[in-house]
Amino acid sequence: MARIASLSGFPEWLPEGRLVENHVLDTLRRTFELHGFAPIETRSVEPVSQLLSKGETSKEIYVLSRLQAEQGAEQSDRRLGLHFDLTVPFARWVVEHAGDISFPFRRYQIQKVWRGERPQDGRFREFTQADIDIVGDGQLAEHHEAELALVMAEALAALPIPRAQVRVNNRRLSQGFYEAIGLTDVEGTLRAIDKLDKIGPEAVAELLVAESGATADQAAQALALAGITGGADDVRAAVEGLGVSGELLTQGLDALCAVLETAERRMPGAVIGDLSIARGLDYYTGTVYETTLEGHEDLGSICSGGRYDALASAGNRTFPGVGLSIGVSRLVARILGADLATASRSVPTAVLVAVTDEAHRSRSDDVAAALRARGIPVEVAPSAAKFGKQIRHADRRGIPFVWFVGEDGHAVKDIRSGDQIAADPADWTPPAADLWPTVSGTADAGSSQ
Repeated sequence: MARIASLSGFPEWLPEGRLVENHVLDTLRRTFELHGFAPIETRSVEPVSQLLSKGETSKEIYVLSRLQAEQGAEQSDRRLGLHFDLTVPFARWVVEHAGDISFPFRRYQIQKVWRGERPQDGRFREFTQADIDIVGDGQLAEHHEAELALVMAEALAALPIPRAQVRVNNRRLSQGFYEAIGLTDVEGTLRAIDKLDKIGPEAVAELLVAESGATADQAAQALALAGITGGADDVRAAVEGLGVSGELLTQGLDALCAVLETAERRMPGAVIGDLSIARGLDYYTGTVYETTLEGHEDLGSICSGGRYDALASAGNRTFPGVGLSIGVSRLVARILGADLATASRSVPTAVLVAVTDEAHRSRSDDVAAALRARGIPVEVAPSAAKFGKQIRHADRRGIPFVWFVGEDGHAVKDIRSGDQIAADPADWTPPAADLWPTVSGTADAGSSQ
């Protein structure tokens, strides 16, 4: 059989990797639900015009030609494509279901998305995202902007990864500053500043002059603002020290400091002000977030988002919200690639029930059924080979216990230690640490069970 060529950008994990990914997903779900976020799922297909409505480019979208033909949607204004994020579909969902939900609505969503970009380290064409949003009807209190950062910081702290730091800025602060120093192309300036980590300050200054109409002095002032980091007091002092003032700037600075003060009180060090955070998409209107892993800054942001005041609207009714999105596949790829965490075994099975001979396999099946009925994951040996071979089969699969069926009683063996004891399938249970696979982080990355 000819070797099948791999497709770049479509991650596939071995069982050990999938167990790590499941652990990440389960941890995120548990944390989100502890904070009252309800799960939803949206369809994978949207009209291309809807997907492009928030400033993305068509090159991001995988178009579905067969479905379009079936729907009679070949015309450019009716084309259909796979969603490349979960925010745009969620905006549509909110409008369509506004009469069925109560506000403010707290949602989490974990789904596959597809994006037409060049695959590289941590970037895929098909990947899983995990989003949380809080959406209001007409208005949404600003305290949710601090709350969301803390929920995400708590979720990331529970994962087997290095320390994650949520970095925040406020778009009103940046816009107010740019307007106060005479920059008229605010969106262009934000897009240029958003590239600071990728191309460096000199190249950004050139962009500001060449594409945003800034003078060299204005570019220097914009970069000075972007260089400010720290807690609430440090950020306020540094911004005021630039000698620029304006109403919108003050509003944004006060809002940012409120987020930082709340975060410093609840989770010191987890959230930091960073005025280089711009987020290039133009629908953000308040707090914006990006998140990096300590020691893995080369990966870029693993979690980002922000406040939007009019992402979803219906007539004169608007639904402001604030949201954050984790690139789960991006994060899992780094966890696996850098050996930041491992699963305790590659299969769910805790017990292999040995088979004495094929004529009595049903007795082994009965034991397995009794153990499963009490929530213990079990396999029955695939063949009635010599017991030593059956034990080696369990060892290769990482199964910690082998059960031996006897006419006068049963025994279970811990094949790691060699200890063997009499056991009854009606009441024997493996130690809690062995019941299901666990995921543990390496010493420098922390751990999670």
